[in-house]
Amino acid sequence: MSVTISSPLTLPCGATLKNRIAKGAMTEGLGDRQNRATEGHVRLYRRWAEGGAGMLLTGNVQVDRRYMERPGNVAIDGEQSPEALEALRAYAKAGTVNGTHLWMQINHAGRQTPALVNKNPVGPSDKALDMPGAQFGKPRAMTGSEIEDVIRRFAHAARIARETGFTGVQVHGAHGYLISSFLSPDVNTRTDEWGGSLENRARLLLEIVRAIRAAVGDDYPVSVKLNSADFQRGGFSHEDAIRVAAWLNAEKLDLLEISGGTYEQPRLVGLDDMTLHPERSEKRRESTIAREAYFLEYAKDIRAATTMPLMVTGGFRTVAGMNAALASATMDVVGIARPLCVDPEAANKLLSGGATEIPAYEKTLRLGPGILGPHSPINFLKALNGWGQQGWFCLQILRLGAGENPDPKMGVFSAFRNYAKNESKTAAALQR
Repeated sequence: MSVTISSPLTLPCGATLKNRIAKGAMTEGLGDRQNRATEGHVRLYRRWAEGGAGMLLTGNVQVDRRYMERPGNVAIDGEQSPEALEALRAYAKAGTVNGTHLWMQINHAGRQTPALVNKNPVGPSDKALDMPGAQFGKPRAMTGSEIEDVIRRFAHAARIARETGFTGVQVHGAHGYLISSFLSPDVNTRTDEWGGSLENRARLLLEIVRAIRAAVGDDYPVSVKLNSADFQRGGFSHEDAIRVAAWLNAEKLDLLEISGGTYEQPRLVGLDDMTLHPERSEKRRESTIAREAYFLEYAKDIRAATTMPLMVTGGFRTVAGMNAALASATMDVVGIARPLCVDPEAANKLLSGGATEIPAYEKTLRLGPGILGPHSPINFLKALNGWGQQGWFCLQILRLGAGENPDPKMGVFSAFRNYAKNESKTAAALQR
């Protein structure tokens, strides 16, 4: 029988997902001033768990509160207070109702730490982001002891995840954050054991996976999110990704999620170059653009080199497309993210046959040049569209966390403004 979205999946560690739909990780910004989980997480993840997906991935939980992806992240940084642990337990309990798996995605933002959080980020080297504005500070190259500390932090966060009831963890090794930047020869210009050859550039990721496995045991799901490529000329290539995936396969990984891009090349959300130098970007495969899923063709190459379960997130909108991808044996889990911000019940509808397609809201969230006048800089318009879309979906998440319903009629320009205002307000509160 062909595999469909309704088919269960037993992972190498022995855990079973009840179906093949997973909620992709999306940032929430619901943490309190101490970067602890809140009642907002409980409301949000209970609603998503009741929505029918077999597995939910949290937004990235940070291993170091100094280097977060945005204000309001949850952080597991050192020993946790009884209150912080209880908040995580409530979060995990809500996200595992309805037989749902809830996996904590753990991360370190590295050089993509916003200046609102820290004007002095760190990375493998001191190469700054090639983006307009002053959203990100110039990074400082990490010392060897700091790198070793990061490995311990990931293992500690994974141990806390298991202890508090999360049913798995995912290491964020994509999208230009710290681990991803170590993988990129364009960003990682180190000459020590953490840079140079692909083996050295992948050392941080592999050591983190090994440390986590030692911390949580063999019967607990451990996953990695990996770029299929970062689409930056001279960066982490698809050929690199295939080799790294094969090394992860040897580590008995339970699930590898295939994604792609960075803040500079946000292919993860279907957008193209956001840098000051678009001529340096690499094009996606034309045949991939025509497909429903952004990264399915890249996953096919990785599948040929691995045996572990694969998840692909990005672009899936129809049951027919999802089932065709699963039946092809190219992948094992369908990741859906942004549509669940607007319809938390989307998975139930797809699984029951109540719907055969979910709306692609992002296609309507674009501003044309006329909105800013004929002489507006094209880079500013790209930023407005990119961050406006990001803000639109993030504000829907905040509404769900507050116990409200989504607002699909929200305008993208007002979303851009209100999202920026919310981020500044949250950052100011965290710094008091």
